Amino acid sequence: MNKYRSHNCSELTETDSGKKVYLSGWLHRKRDHGNLLFIDLRDHFGITQCVIENENKYFKTLESLKPESVIKIYGNVVKRESGTENKDLKTGKIEINIHNIETLSEAKDLPMPVFGEQEYPEDIRLKYRFLDLRRNQMHKNIILRSKVISFIRNEMSKLDFLEFQTPILTSSSPEGARDFLVPSRLNPGKFYALPQAPQQFKQLIMVSGFDKYFQIAPCFRDEDARADRSPGEFYQLDIEMSFVEQENIFEVVETLMINLFKNFSSKELMFKKFPRISYEEAMIKYGSDKPDLRNPLLIYDLTDIFTREDVTFDIFKRLVHSGSKVRCIVTKSTKDKPRSFFDNIDKWAKEQGASGLAYFTIENGNEISAKGPVGKFFKQEALKEIMKLTSAQIGDSIFFACGKINDVEKITSLAREKIARDLKLIDENKFAFCWIVDYPMFEMDELNKKIQFSHNPFSMPQGDIEKINFNKPLEIKAYQYDIVCNGIELSSGAIRNHIPELMYKLFSIAGYEKAKVDEKFSGMINALSYGAPPHGGIAPGIDRIVMLLANEKNIREVTLFPLNQNAQDLLMGAPSEVDEKQLKELDLKITKKINS
Repeated sequence: MNKYRSHNCSELTETDSGKKVYLSGWLHRKRDHGNLLFIDLRDHFGITQCVIENENKYFKTLESLKPESVIKIYGNVVKRESGTENKDLKTGKIEINIHNIETLSEAKDLPMPVFGEQEYPEDIRLKYRFLDLRRNQMHKNIILRSKVISFIRNEMSKLDFLEFQTPILTSSSPEGARDFLVPSRLNPGKFYALPQAPQQFKQLIMVSGFDKYFQIAPCFRDEDARADRSPGEFYQLDIEMSFVEQENIFEVVETLMINLFKNFSSKELMFKKFPRISYEEAMIKYGSDKPDLRNPLLIYDLTDIFTREDVTFDIFKRLVHSGSKVRCIVTKSTKDKPRSFFDNIDKWAKEQGASGLAYFTIENGNEISAKGPVGKFFKQEALKEIMKLTSAQIGDSIFFACGKINDVEKITSLAREKIARDLKLIDENKFAFCWIVDYPMFEMDELNKKIQFSHNPFSMPQGDIEKINFNKPLEIKAYQYDIVCNGIELSSGAIRNHIPELMYKLFSIAGYEKAKVDEKFSGMINALSYGAPPHGGIAPGIDRIVMLLANEKNIREVTLFPLNQNAQDLLMGAPSEVDEKQLKELDLKITKKINS
């Protein structure tokens, strides 16, 4: 108890009837009934209804106060009349008869409302984030985030992990995204980088002899915003373990995720043991390494079908002959769908930049046939082979896409989601986790025709090191893995390469000379040279976890003070210009762009 409140605004019940109390909070809403003025008083904990009669000398004061003014109310608790209770409030069976009030802080006219959950332009919401965060759903999301982080910390401690804090000012390294650079005043012309992740430091912690590390780590990447990715900064649960194999890490993360999602959501977990899906299988079956397993639709490769003589769909046959691939999606029992259903999906595919989706429905008259725009190009034996390869039945429909492998994977992945949502096949009340494993160590950069790391460059290749064929780098698999939930990648991880000579070899394949590796990763290479344990880790994204648990579609809805799409803080005015004095201290000079 203090001078501002004897109770909070979610605390009083029928048992408190007759008590004299004082509450403080925001004037959430007013309802004028002539002789009576009802107000909802809100604080962090909830809402209490208060009422004042027009004979009270404070009536005019309350009547003139604007919403979101902060007031202190003194009065007595009374039970509400039967039929006037509010079952949605913890305090819904009582109200406060106001004796007097004190205005603690008067609000101006609001640029956006706090009462209600209506949509409002993003720029207004971010500029006045302190108002946005007063809204009920936003407030609950941020409280959820805090509780999730506390829960994770407790669970990790139970599993004998120790929490350490790694440096924020570090060196720049080629980890995939652009660094945020910080000029050094004491070392003119040199720069720190904000860490894209604590990758090297957490490995050094293992080399230092610690067995299990975790951290709720801030990460900084100068990359574009997406619905599931904040520009600038984000937080991850950083984990590293010594003397482990891939399955040991899976066991820890699965235990944590199951406990976490059961504790904070009533949705069902589809799998007690998360499925392991190879990268290659994921790209064929789902067209993506971030599959939503709530979606029952699968993708099949039918490239070879278009080399048959009893298939006369010449457009696809010519493309296949020149190296294109054909993938298809089967929809069950859609023979009675109107033509518009199929045409709309074809039209949608063209809007995505594809050439469209060919389709037909399998029928059975005198013989098996295909009904639809391209059905006439497939003879009975070809249809039987398609049914065998895809497990399609009479009455099912098949959508086809043809093109270069990357293009066909992209459109079939999008189409798989689009068709499933149109057919209402996705159960929104489930969480479907899976592991994507066996990533290729390297990939070809199609633009520059150079081999590059496909994932984490510090990963351990699979197999007997003495027998790996380094002359065929695109065939090398790595102990790299992603954990995915409902089509959202929560994290990438890997068993680390702890052998310096092997690291030099792998980096040389990606075009890094030994001297460059020593320059960029001097601390890591040096440490690994003094006895390093086999180790591995992962780093699930906190923001994405909370986004899933809060059932939000955009990561900004679970972030306290996010940047906008252009990586700007509209509330604090960042990034901002700095004065000449600061620039001189850092030996920096701003050069203006000259428009040609």
